[in-house]
Amino acid sequence: MQFKNSSKQRNVQGLRSFRDTLPKNVKKIINKKGHIYSETLNNWKYIVGDDLFKFCYPKSFKNSNRFGVSTLLIMVKRGHEVDLEYSKKDIMDKMNSFFGYSVIEKLKFISFDDDQNIFFSNIKKGKNVTIKKYQNKINSIKNDKIKKSLIELTKVFKQK
Repeated sequence: MQFKNSSKQRNVQGLRSFRDTLPKNVKKIINKKGHIYSETLNNWKYIVGDDLFKFCYPKSFKNSNRFGVSTLLIMVKRGHEVDLEYSKKDIMDKMNSFFGYSVIEKLKFISFDDDQNIFFSNIKKGKNVTIKKYQNKINSIKNDKIKKSLIELTKVFKQK
């Protein structure tokens, strides 16, 4: 194995490690404990339980520094803030035990309205989803596979 003096990459017959192929921005996020947020997202249902999982999700994680403590921002559906407030201590304990050390010191809640029901009620069921100009563009595509997949996609939107 040879090491280049100018870069910190290890070259073994032209192969690079996965860590060396990542962009600089991604490396910074991972180094700043970005894996905590991704692991929290992956295991959110286990951490909060089935009841709370239905109306809350983690928005972001801010790591501790000299100005503040490590904080997890949680989006909560309006009306369920009290339920989450009562289970705040349990969530922090489960997260800290899941990671094996004190990861989180503070939870913040941000309320949001559930506008999905309003959005779906405005769509009329019998109406074609694709606009004519998009339908014409789909029909002008020469590749049959792409054309069929786009038509199937519009059918899925039509069913919803």
